[in-house]
Amino acid sequence: MPAPNVAPSAVPVLTTPIISVKPVVLPASERGDDLQVRVSAPASGTGLPVVILAHGFGKSMSSYDPLVDFWAGNGFAVIQPTFLDSRTLGLTLEDPRFPDIWRIRVQDVGRVLDELDHVLAAVPGLGDRVDRDRIAVAGHSWGGQTVSMLLGARVIGADGQPGPDMSDSRVKAGVLLATTGIGGDDLTPFAKENFSFMSPDFDGLTTPTLVVAGDHDQSALSTRGPDWFTDIYRYSPGARGLLTLFGGEHLLGGIHGYNANDTTDESPERVALVRRACWAYLRSALGIDDLAWKQMQAELADTAEPIGRIDNK
Repeated sequence: MPAPNVAPSAVPVLTTPIISVKPVVLPASERGDDLQVRVSAPASGTGLPVVILAHGFGKSMSSYDPLVDFWAGNGFAVIQPTFLDSRTLGLTLEDPRFPDIWRIRVQDVGRVLDELDHVLAAVPGLGDRVDRDRIAVAGHSWGGQTVSMLLGARVIGADGQPGPDMSDSRVKAGVLLATTGIGGDDLTPFAKENFSFMSPDFDGLTTPTLVVAGDHDQSALSTRGPDWFTDIYRYSPGARGLLTLFGGEHLLGGIHGYNANDTTDESPERVALVRRACWAYLRSALGIDDLAWKQMQAELADTAEPIGRIDNK
């Protein structure tokens, strides 16, 4: 008999106390503002994998606690940069850096990787407890576009050719949450004029990746419907899994904060599914174990009225 409409239970709830430190400051004079980073990790445990979480437009290192608390409480060290578009920095469209923020975002994640020892040192003893061979990236919305480039995606230039390869071999897996699709005629005129980076080429994205999309996520930047947010799954060889959230909009139930009043599709059940599925997928993709990922897929498939679906290729 099918299970009732509940979130999969194969994944443990948060049980380990976590430590969270901010800001960790990485000097970056050429950026105009030093890079501020938050690091969160379980208070105990060794061999911890690392995930760098890139926020969406306007958010900051203080966002996404529903994800961070769970991931850190279940064995990940989570690192969150604050990018230049964050509302906490107050940059305007007139700022000369604004057209290049998409590039600076990618460089910021690279800087975190380059200075990982310094970042981890903010939590005493954490540097000795992480596994530097198991590094993943995750990103929501613009953050997804940012980290997709470290996974192998490229931006198509004005000449119609893919731009520089900004992938990073230190990154072994990824999660892309509500990340935009292909450009060209699929973009609105406003997006074409203002967001040159929204013309991706996914052929080089070969790093194992999970794509998460809401089937009610209608973007004002695209002429298409919610399926636009599944393009990475369809067109990149590395995107091997797709989690579709039924009824999910751009904030995927409210992954960006507890009790956030700007959530248009508030659903604790969706948030629980997202954070658990991403956690389970990353454990599998990083070679830790497959059990939670397999169990989650099986339980979703056996739920009478599921809140999402997982596809694989």
